[in-house]
Amino acid sequence: MTTTTTTTAGGIQAVKPTVGSYVRDYWGKVRGGDLGSLPAVLGLLVLVAIFGIARSDTFLSAFNFANLFNQSAQVVFIAMGLVFVLLLGEIDLSAGFASGVCGAVMAILLTNEGLPWYVAIPAALLTGVVIGLVLGSLVAKLGIPSFVVTLAAFLAFQGVLLLLLSDGKNISITDEFVLALNKSNMSVTWSWIVTLVAVAGYALAQFNRYRSRIKRGLIADPIGIVLARVIGLAVLLIAGTYILTQERSINPVINSLKGVPIVVPIIAVFLVFWTFVLGRTTYGRHVYAVGGNAEAARRAGISVDRIRISVFVIGSFMAAIGGILVVSRASSVDPNTGGSNILLYSVGAAVIGGTSLFGGKGKVIHAVIGGAVIAVIDNGMGLMGYKSGTRFIVTGLILLAAASVDALARRRASATGS
Repeated sequence: MTTTTTTTAGGIQAVKPTVGSYVRDYWGKVRGGDLGSLPAVLGLLVLVAIFGIARSDTFLSAFNFANLFNQSAQVVFIAMGLVFVLLLGEIDLSAGFASGVCGAVMAILLTNEGLPWYVAIPAALLTGVVIGLVLGSLVAKLGIPSFVVTLAAFLAFQGVLLLLLSDGKNISITDEFVLALNKSNMSVTWSWIVTLVAVAGYALAQFNRYRSRIKRGLIADPIGIVLARVIGLAVLLIAGTYILTQERSINPVINSLKGVPIVVPIIAVFLVFWTFVLGRTTYGRHVYAVGGNAEAARRAGISVDRIRISVFVIGSFMAAIGGILVVSRASSVDPNTGGSNILLYSVGAAVIGGTSLFGGKGKVIHAVIGGAVIAVIDNGMGLMGYKSGTRFIVTGLILLAAASVDALARRRASATGS
């Protein structure tokens, strides 16, 4: 990489790559097999263009744009948790029905027991943590393959859900706070406040990181790249907020519908938090180390069993949040909550977004990007009148393509020594 150096006030030589060298270095990584989320982002842009042209009157409407966030929330949250599990080369086949069980626990406490949301929601989250502890302990301590453990749990949780709901009873939710989580919107004012705070926070973090690395004499991304990131995010968020703050109701006089969906900042908060955990903490480094080479990590003094258990706890905890959000959107819970194609879509979201099935490579943002791809496919093809069978086939082919790209990229990286 071509770089320039400057001397700081403390006499430290700060290494500053140029924009050109940064781009060449990035392209070199791509050619070497380190594709990251690039295929998913390009695929998302192509899909949006296709559906936007085919159904410009509906797909590109503000109403449908907002609906995509509510529609994909459960899949995105489950996929975020699965990223941690996949980073270790493990799998959790029970995440879908685990989310249903947690959603049922919340619904029972709210409706049947009459408890407030601030008791019911923590109880649902605690249920998710306990599920993760059990699954993780069976995998780490007894050495049972995660495929077998979570397949058994997949079957068992269907039974648990039936028992909780008295063999098929539907439990409705009336708590306003819970219903608002995935059905309501922020006000226009708060939508813009949150957007501007998010842009300012991201800009501050980026420039602070740049200044800190230069001050310590470390290699820092070129200031032009930093500015491009900040400007790019600002344009994306401001454009999205502008669209979402437009009136979406058919009859605004009776029921005005505008503002950013409440679920959007919820997704953003967890995305930022887990990204920080994986990228900036010792725990995150340990997760990548165990996923890359468990034996080497063990010899380095990392508690591999503890890491294995923790990722299943995180996975089930995030599944619990997904369950809460899907119950919020449906205003009820039934034996099919968390079933059907939820698990497959969630695993697909993580893999399509760029997380490797082989472990050691992935980021939380991959779950969000992959979730967006799946939501756009499902939504766009639905608007075009395609049947469910066709949508499943297309989604399956895209998942297969993503897994193939991952396998080929790993082979390329191995061949080039990247």
